Amino acid sequence: MNALIYAIVQTLHTVINLYIWIVIISALLSFVRPDPYNPIVQILHRLTEPVMGFIRQKMPFVVFSGIDLSPLVVILGLQLVDNFMMRALLG
Repeated sequence: MNALIYAIVQTLHTVINLYIWIVIISALLSFVRPDPYNPIVQILHRLTEPVMGFIRQKMPFVVFSGIDLSPLVVILGLQLVDNFMMRALLG
């Protein structure tokens, strides 16, 4: 049973880290303004926009003077969840 919990926690840890990298790449691409019809750009937008849109809606103060800090909030939230999960379930 302990090995199963460890495997699940490690898998979730990997998924969270992968999504953090997706958010970082999406945030960096927003500075460049690539072709919006590029399939990779569309996939990144579909993966990140629902979460960042939710953050912008619930916390409107993360966007000020044209600077959107919702990727930072998402990354910090995911790091918090990841650290809590790793410490609580793995000791």
